[in-house]
Amino acid sequence: MSAPATATRLFDQHRDLLERAARACATREYFSPFPETPDRYPDAAAALERGEATFRSLLGRRFELDQPGEIGRLGGEISPYTGQPLGIDYPQADADALYRAAHAAMPAWVDAGPDARVGVCLEIVQALFAELPVLLHAVMHTAGQSYAMSYAGSGTNALDRGIEAVVYAHQAMSAVTPAALWERRFGSATIRLQKRYRLVPRGVAVCFTCATFPTWNAYPAMLASLATGNAVIVKPHPTGILPMALSVRVARRVLASAGFDPNLVTMAVDSAEQPIGKLLVKHPQTAIIDFTGSARFGAWVEQNAYPALCYTETSGVNTVMLDSAHELEPVVRSLATTMHLFSAQMCTSPQNIYVPRRGIDVGGKRISVDELCDALAAAYRGVTADPRRAASILAAIQSPSTLELIDSMRAAGARHGTVVVDSAPYAHPEHPGARTATPLLLRLTPAARDLYREERFGPIGFVIETDDADAALQAATSDVSAAGGITAFAYSTRDEFLAAAESAYAAAGAQLTCNLTGPMPLNFAASYSDYHVTGLNPAGNATLTDASFVTARFRVAQSRRPVA
Repeated sequence: MSAPATATRLFDQHRDLLERAARACATREYFSPFPETPDRYPDAAAALERGEATFRSLLGRRFELDQPGEIGRLGGEISPYTGQPLGIDYPQADADALYRAAHAAMPAWVDAGPDARVGVCLEIVQALFAELPVLLHAVMHTAGQSYAMSYAGSGTNALDRGIEAVVYAHQAMSAVTPAALWERRFGSATIRLQKRYRLVPRGVAVCFTCATFPTWNAYPAMLASLATGNAVIVKPHPTGILPMALSVRVARRVLASAGFDPNLVTMAVDSAEQPIGKLLVKHPQTAIIDFTGSARFGAWVEQNAYPALCYTETSGVNTVMLDSAHELEPVVRSLATTMHLFSAQMCTSPQNIYVPRRGIDVGGKRISVDELCDALAAAYRGVTADPRRAASILAAIQSPSTLELIDSMRAAGARHGTVVVDSAPYAHPEHPGARTATPLLLRLTPAARDLYREERFGPIGFVIETDDADAALQAATSDVSAAGGITAFAYSTRDEFLAAAESAYAAAGAQLTCNLTGPMPLNFAASYSDYHVTGLNPAGNATLTDASFVTARFRVAQSRRPVA
């Protein structure tokens, strides 16, 4: 079977999934084609056991990836759970060879057409799901996520985001008719033109992945570029190569099986000592850049990407406003749990809690800031009281530099305010060598804004006293406008205050959640429903996922011929 025929078969095979996902994108209701927890994975016990065994078999060995331009081997990942090197080395490639191979692979991919490319992309999603029992261990032992989060957040939810990008790509491409007959009278003559419209991809996309959530942003970026006809070079973070190496290998296998050149997807690894990120950004053949990572390098990417298109998600200061509540305990419990989740190593983790200096109204009773801090401290202790529960929520610290930051913030917070809850390692019940830290919570005034008015990545939070709720809203949205913000949270029994908060955060370009308590993490982002990042503040210029994330990845070229 030829490549186009195979790809067309794949499109027909996955048509139902595409249509169901498109409906979810339109209605914004809950949808996922995947089981939400590992125990519901197909043939779970056997599949998950095989996945762990396969992961173990990768350790201490060469990772084979049959791609062009190999000039050496690199690898230096260390597990946050064991403290031991993974011992895996990967092919280091000559960048120019990757670009040449990518360009050579593109013509047949472009000629196959939108439906064929979408069919192959959805087959890649299914193949990645089949690889998830291995991938989840790769994420755990590079990013430090828990087993459950590695499966869901970096597995099924990341795949959902990938499908979402494919939906928008298919819709954007389907909106362009391939041909048209155009007719108009000019004086006494009638002019008829046969017009043809071609979808032309930008070229080679470079996808930078981050250390703590390598797949979540990568899958939608990779699939958006592939679906619209581009080739992709994946540039993993040097501390988290394995999840992307596995993903690249899966994508290459699916492309080859469908009859296409696997060099549509390749990988460029580097090291902290010899980074290649700037080279890839400035490479004359880079047409698209997807970047997830630090605000500092992200700003450099945005400033230096031209003429390449640039889609970024960096970091931000996520804020909480406490004005009033019917009950205090559900509020502080939800805040404490979310501020512990994956040790706040998420771009949506709350950081700054603003509270009026005279306290908050709770069920008609005035609760002072001292009482609020005591309640938060008790909720913090509740999260970490049971070691197994603490391990499932906190997981591990990805980078040693996060521990250094905690120490620095503790000292600065003690000088300028009060340490409400100190940070300390906790004993992981299954991995005694795990790098861990419970969250640090500091109480400050606006005079110490230099401490909290930028993202402090990791388990660090601040309670900040302001004159009143209006001042809290102004300060919080000012944080977002100045330093970026992705999510925000407000608690109030006053509808007029919540309405003002919704307007203020919309103007600042951050998503707002009001009065949410209960078992769902406050910062959970639902695929097909929640837009992730607005592009309206320094936290990033792209949204996962909307039409703007895909439409500029291709352009339309046309030709015209007279019709006799």
